[in-house]
Amino acid sequence: MLRFTKRADYGLMAMHYIAAHGDEGAVSTKRIAEEFHIPAELLAKILQRLAKSRLITAHNGPKGGYELTRRPDAITVGQVVRALGCPSMSWSPRGRRETMPLKLPIFMDSQSTTPMDPRVLEAMLPYFTEKFGHPASRNHPFGWEAEAGVDKAREQIATLIGARDPKEVVFTSGGTESINLALKGVAEMYREKGNHILTTTIEQRASLDVCKRLERQGFEVTYLPVGREGLVDVETLRAAITDKTILISVMFANNEIGTIQPIAEIGKLAKERGIIFHTDATQAAGKVPVNVEAMGIDLLSATAHLLYGPKGVGCLYVRRKNPRVRVAAMMDGGGHERGMRSGTVPVPLAVGFGKAAEICREVMGEEGKRLGALRDRLQDLILSKVDEAYVNGHPTQRLPHNLNISFAYVEGESVLMGLNKESALSSGSACTSSTLEPSYVIAALGVDSELAHSSIRFGLHRFSTEEEVDFVGRRSVEVVQRLREMSPLYELAKEGVDLKTIQWKGE
Repeated sequence: MLRFTKRADYGLMAMHYIAAHGDEGAVSTKRIAEEFHIPAELLAKILQRLAKSRLITAHNGPKGGYELTRRPDAITVGQVVRALGCPSMSWSPRGRRETMPLKLPIFMDSQSTTPMDPRVLEAMLPYFTEKFGHPASRNHPFGWEAEAGVDKAREQIATLIGARDPKEVVFTSGGTESINLALKGVAEMYREKGNHILTTTIEQRASLDVCKRLERQGFEVTYLPVGREGLVDVETLRAAITDKTILISVMFANNEIGTIQPIAEIGKLAKERGIIFHTDATQAAGKVPVNVEAMGIDLLSATAHLLYGPKGVGCLYVRRKNPRVRVAAMMDGGGHERGMRSGTVPVPLAVGFGKAAEICREVMGEEGKRLGALRDRLQDLILSKVDEAYVNGHPTQRLPHNLNISFAYVEGESVLMGLNKESALSSGSACTSSTLEPSYVIAALGVDSELAHSSIRFGLHRFSTEEEVDFVGRRSVEVVQRLREMSPLYELAKEGVDLKTIQWKGE
């Protein structure tokens, strides 16, 4: 006897429906959802996996949707179930429960990027073909159509971040460009007012490297420390402000440890002192509530590919009133994007960004709870079976999908090597993964070098499943335990030897 999970059942129903109506053309996601009363988010996940396995293909246009990639009789039930990576539960003649294997490798590196939501791709496809006009061509329908798509995307993004005016959303090529435009643009525009910038030691590389460049150009930058849980102290920030301070830049949520900063408090302080406040929200936007008005944010950087949208497009929110923030352009040209970012807006990417923002706003509450529960499940599974494993970052004030753990007496890179054929994880940020240096973020928490070297970052996402979490948790435990069995340091520590007192030969 063979039984399937609900997700597998829905996948089989969707495939059957697409096959049955194939002679009518592509079948839309909405049509399938309405026919079988399948939750839209769950169906999107199912169709994405089926498309990834090339059992179905997406088509663009007004009548877009999905079609089979081969004849119906060439597709088996087993192929569909395996493509979904979900547990069919089979019962042997003896009554023993068996589980079909997961689809490997499992992606759990969502702080580096996220898989595109199929609904985002559907929204983008027409703008690659039928609606291909230039959004700045205002003298014919092709340009009007493209501009309408970009304007809608601005509205969707503005709504997600609580902006008062969609025109405050400036499209860029991604988070790095947005951060560069914010920091360099303010530094140049307000240089006569002052030359002092405040930031933290745990910003992502795009922010820190820009600050280093500005220092070489004569600006003074204060790098504020953070506490053991990754939080910046607002009073320490207040004390660091001078009469030359023109900008405070603090990331909303950290890309390695997920700690969420007291953004509203910092925004209030910045307003009191008349200082422009920028936050790098690339990790937070679409994951947790962000409201630029309520939080006193003047500049906000975001990127599409971290909220289930396409790579290659981001935005910078630039406040227009109370105060009106001015930013010097970094790129010269046709004066697009209110003169702050010349260059043709990539319409399909902007449309995808907007759709991704809209979906995130709709599902954020429910999705955050689900991912938070999965994150806690993964954390409990690992910590209950591995001693001397430590969670990095704030225990509660953190992103719901992030988990960063240091495993004493093993190298993080060794753990990854033991897992990388089955799961995609990280030992730090994607921006610094080319170096074998310990994570500067973990080191900034006051953690010693050995533990900083042993940190592993788990990043869940919209399409993560309970089965995947359990598998990655079990395998992580197995790999760490195996590495420790080979480690003389772990053996000495268990015998009560203080490793810091050992004088190693050659020192």
